[in-house]
Amino acid sequence: MKVEDIKSIRIKLASPEEILGWSKGEVTKPETINYRTQRPEKDGLFCEKIFGPEKDYQCYCGKYRGIRYKGMTCDRCGVEITKASVRRERMGHIKLACPVSHIWFLRGVPSVMGTILDLSSQQLEKIAYFASYIIISADEKAKKSVSGEIEREYKEKAKSQNEKQKIKSTKKEERETQLMLKRLKEARGEAKRELEAIKPLAVLSEIEFLELSSKYGEIFEAGTGAEALKKIFSDMDVRKLIEELENRKKGAIGAERKKLLRRTTLLKDMIENNIRPEWMFLTILPVLPPALRPMVQLDGGRYASSDLNDLYRRVINRNNRLKYLLEINAPEVILRNEKRMLQEAVDALIDNSMRSGHTTIASTGQARLLKSLADMLKGKQGRFRQNLLGKRVDYSGRSVIVGDPELAFSECGLPKKMALELFKPFVSAKLLEKEIVYNVRQAAVLIERGTEEVWEALETVIENKLVLLNRAPTLHRLGVQGFKPRLVEGEAIRIHPLVCEAFNADFDGDQMAVYLPLSEEAQSETRERMLSGFNLLKPATGLSVVSPRQDMILGCYWLTKIKEGAKGAGKHFSSADEATLAHEMGAIDLRAQIKVLMGDKIIETSLGRMIFNKALPEGFPFQNELMNSKKIKDFARQIIEEYDNATATKTLDEIKKTGFEYATISGLSWGMDDLVVPPRKAELLEKAEGEIRKIEAYFKKGLLTTEERKSQVIEVWQKTKAEIQRLIPETLPPDGIVFTAIDAGARGSWSQPVQMAGMKGLVINPAGQIMEFPAKSSFKEGFGILEYFISTHGARKGTADTALRTSTAGYLTRRLIDVAHDVLISEDDCKDEEGIVVSKIDSDEVGQDFIFKIVGRAPLEDIKVNNKTIVKKGEFINWEAAREIINSGIAALKVRSPLSCRSTKGICRKCYGWDLGRNKPIDTGEAVGIVAAQAIGEPGTQLTLRTFHTGGVASGGDITHGLPRVEEVFERRVPKGEAIIAFYDGKVIKIDKDTIKIQSSKSKTQNKKEKAKEKKSPKGRKAEMVEYKIPVGRTILVKEGDIIEAGDQLCEGSIDLKKLFKFGGKTKTAVYIVKEIQRIYASQGVAIHDKHIETIVRQMFSRVRVKKQGDSRFSEGEIVELRVMIEENKKLKKAGKEPATFQEMILGISKVALTTDSFLSAASFEETSRILIKAAICGQEDKLRGLKENVIIGKLVPAGSGYRRAQNEKSKAENKEEEEIVDGKAGEEEE
Repeated sequence: MKVEDIKSIRIKLASPEEILGWSKGEVTKPETINYRTQRPEKDGLFCEKIFGPEKDYQCYCGKYRGIRYKGMTCDRCGVEITKASVRRERMGHIKLACPVSHIWFLRGVPSVMGTILDLSSQQLEKIAYFASYIIISADEKAKKSVSGEIEREYKEKAKSQNEKQKIKSTKKEERETQLMLKRLKEARGEAKRELEAIKPLAVLSEIEFLELSSKYGEIFEAGTGAEALKKIFSDMDVRKLIEELENRKKGAIGAERKKLLRRTTLLKDMIENNIRPEWMFLTILPVLPPALRPMVQLDGGRYASSDLNDLYRRVINRNNRLKYLLEINAPEVILRNEKRMLQEAVDALIDNSMRSGHTTIASTGQARLLKSLADMLKGKQGRFRQNLLGKRVDYSGRSVIVGDPELAFSECGLPKKMALELFKPFVSAKLLEKEIVYNVRQAAVLIERGTEEVWEALETVIENKLVLLNRAPTLHRLGVQGFKPRLVEGEAIRIHPLVCEAFNADFDGDQMAVYLPLSEEAQSETRERMLSGFNLLKPATGLSVVSPRQDMILGCYWLTKIKEGAKGAGKHFSSADEATLAHEMGAIDLRAQIKVLMGDKIIETSLGRMIFNKALPEGFPFQNELMNSKKIKDFARQIIEEYDNATATKTLDEIKKTGFEYATISGLSWGMDDLVVPPRKAELLEKAEGEIRKIEAYFKKGLLTTEERKSQVIEVWQKTKAEIQRLIPETLPPDGIVFTAIDAGARGSWSQPVQMAGMKGLVINPAGQIMEFPAKSSFKEGFGILEYFISTHGARKGTADTALRTSTAGYLTRRLIDVAHDVLISEDDCKDEEGIVVSKIDSDEVGQDFIFKIVGRAPLEDIKVNNKTIVKKGEFINWEAAREIINSGIAALKVRSPLSCRSTKGICRKCYGWDLGRNKPIDTGEAVGIVAAQAIGEPGTQLTLRTFHTGGVASGGDITHGLPRVEEVFERRVPKGEAIIAFYDGKVIKIDKDTIKIQSSKSKTQNKKEKAKEKKSPKGRKAEMVEYKIPVGRTILVKEGDIIEAGDQLCEGSIDLKKLFKFGGKTKTAVYIVKEIQRIYASQGVAIHDKHIETIVRQMFSRVRVKKQGDSRFSEGEIVELRVMIEENKKLKKAGKEPATFQEMILGISKVALTTDSFLSAASFEETSRILIKAAICGQEDKLRGLKENVIIGKLVPAGSGYRRAQNEKSKAENKEEEEIVDGKAGEEEE
């Protein structure tokens, strides 16, 4: 069977028979390898008879060797002659002497056994570990007769007491009789209660059990340990139990009803998938193939063994001991202890981290936990994340990178040695083809020598091949790009300077990995889609990611800057060529201002500017201005937008060349003398110190408080630094490197020379407050001791912050990927007419550029500027149109959006709009969820990590900013500094100091549902006047007389999304989330297109809660994917059954990732054990819809070309089916 043929994967609990079916033999001995012979022990954990031969086609005793005996079994040692790789597949088994409970189903949360029996996991655990007893069955007849006997006995004794009383007696005797009667009554009541307590599934402590069994031993049967539990489960009639629970459910409410629902759902799932509850107990324990728990010999003759071998060894030892004790009829107390130890050994083998306080540690003396089977799946080093979602591959290498301006745009330099190693098999094939050698071994020898023919063959082989380069961390798609390799000397990989920005690479020791795509398909995909020439734009924004930077900008700036009074200034030339000739003859300076005839106009320019314009494409308007970073970025954008890829890359390459060349010619260099300390600095400092002396004098006289003094001192120093900052650019020579580099935008900003040549200024102390004492020196002058120490804190905190921020941002990206990896472009057009409104007010409010709300979108109505339609309904807004819309002052547009898309599987092309990485409409099958997650996660490291105080003590607590706020929003947490929102529509009547009174209005247009919601205020009375309490110190955002809607924010702070969704509805909540996320990114100057955030927000709304299950397979209260719910309801309607009803909800991204339909995707995200327990007990099926599931099983992902291929195959299969049906009908007609 091929991987491609797998359509879905199901996981379910295995029966003992199935476990036996997997096994090739029973492991009875705990031995592993014989240390004398170095061979596996017979019947041990590495036995060749059970698991297969250690060497290919060679039995244990050596009687049969070689492939010719394949398939035979040796009559002496019993080993099958086959490949050694079967030791990775063949399993064994251990027959347990008594049943053992599976810790996952006993102790998982919620406990599966506990749910079925309605017992707590603590009670069950006590039973499983022989601390408590459980009543297996009770004889109701016997119980009745004992009850009758008790009654009889009571009556007799009471009668005799009464008779005693009738005989005249003293008062003392009378009192005693009364006391006796009272005691008799109590004894009867006690006995009755004890009898009542004797019912199936009642849990008894050891003392209770001993008491009851001595009194009523014949009435009930009780047991302890896994055997007793297994018996209960074996005797259980699941169908009957479901009927009972369904009847009980009818009258139940609240928590009781929820519990019954959980139980019935679980039992129904088990019946549906033919799973018996007693399979949760192991009588036969599977043994993992030995090659998956290897034992390797170390240099010193000692062995390093997988922890699993230790754990298996303990199980076998205890099991064999228990068998022996059972044979010799050992006392019950010894047996019980041995059974408990066996139970603990099996628990440790399955999941050693589940029982705290009862874990198994290594015998080597270190206090570390042994790694059990469950631990091998969990976490970053577990099977899912370490080996299934990412793999180490052959045909790869890594080395340090250096820049090489000589390379063409899509080329990279590969060191010869590395290339030879990467292409070794291809070179061997070429040498054989040319008949230079005649077998592979000769080729290997020749390659080792590195002869002339080998290098020639390598050159030929490499000619049409492409390689992939990757730099870690790969934060977005552009972290892996395709290049044409060029052989270079040396050991370093060389890359084109312009692709550095995409990789975020620099040449200070960064390393990159190189991979060779092998198949023809992989090569063609690299050539058509991954080549760096096709990756000119950033998918997050659609802006250029290959603009020239640093030295290139410096060169272009220097070249196009006009130098006053340079040689030849003011001269006239008839053409550019004449001016060039004059320069070559030494008559004019490159940067002198000259007049040149161009076409029919005389233009005042410089030769430098003319040289720069040669780099631009033909027909591009002449650029007669000083080139700085912003202008060059604009060029890059314009050229990529207006020209084809080949022209764009050629132009950018030319600008790069020009920049580097003239940066070299300029001879600009950096030295200490380039930093000039402003002459007026001393005077300014003196003036500041004078002001501070005045402040101190006022403070001593008691005219200022401590707070006022501090804030005034800080203000003085801030003013002084601002003065010095103003002086710096004036002091620096305009032709010097510092001014040039900063003005050009090549490197640095004005705040750096201020610190280097002016003063460092005020610093922050460890508590995050500004210190009054500034560092008055600049870096050039050097710090005093105190200045040095107060400055170090900030630097250290910065470094620590960066390290923490990286991991937080990485974790956020991982969650985003997991929530959105199955969002693909699934159809052309969903015909949505609702859309969303994007407004300029919103973008201005958060400081975002409005263009990233509208570019690449499809409007829902024609867009007109000056009565001229610039974008028709349903077409896409391109960059030019977007700029025109912004310039014309249009404030809001109604556009299609992923938020309103009606596609059930993924998003449609029209609602998504452009593929921003390619400036064209998106193709079907594109993995837009992944793109969105990368767009949001990639700039995550640039966001701040700290939560700042909003200032002052009276502020309403902290408000979260930066990365923690992004997390707070996406995880739908209750925010810090929560804002108050309006619960109903209405009008603000009165605002007091800390209350807002709102008259709630009843508009006619509201639907019944909303009206019903409105009539009751939170207290349940009619909502006429609603009063809202505002936390102290918060700014109120509404005025008296304002008309407000439900969900509107009344004071500053962050809104709780759950409340906003409840009162304001879905659209309002979605728009708020997008706005909040954009606010955080925009504050750090990071641009992201709205639709990426919308794609993630769409996923936050993609789950629904089942209200009434109808005839569906869901249970009440279950959280289901909306897509799955719609599919199920369609089927039910078709079959004429009752569909399920559901309620929309908003979930945090982690919760969404864990409630996915795919157990493979969820288990490889977080909470692996819990998800696998749930999936196994319900027999869950994974339809392999998302990307992760397919990567895990090694299938081509259903995205991009893989998606289109899958669609083609699907339509072929459907056509074939239709043909067969037609043929069948034709056949019937003929008959």
